[in-house]
Amino acid sequence: MVKLLAGGPAVEILADVGYQGLGAQTGGRVVTPPHRKFKKNAPDWYEEIYERQRKAHSSRRIRVEHGIAHVMNWRALARHHSRREHMTDTIQAIAGLLSHQQTATPVANQRM
Repeated sequence: MVKLLAGGPAVEILADVGYQGLGAQTGGRVVTPPHRKFKKNAPDWYEEIYERQRKAHSSRRIRVEHGIAHVMNWRALARHHSRREHMTDTIQAIAGLLSHQQTATPVANQRM
């Protein structure tokens, strides 16, 4: 991932805790939640700052999580979500389906 980001466009990637430390290797392009410096007996002021930073990151990252969830919810396409060679087509298909779903007018239950 470090090599891909080094040669690519300047983008910011919101990652989870599993990618902690990658920000330093990528020049700050990968943004992870703050690292907890105090494991035990943290001062109150530190806890407040840590929680504020964690919530700020989480509120930005929720968009990423929702995007991943949309990919997983489309069962017909979900089995292809990890195939990188088809990722662009898959995302475009899902975006089109979501756009159609959100703009479609619901049809009331009609009796025949």
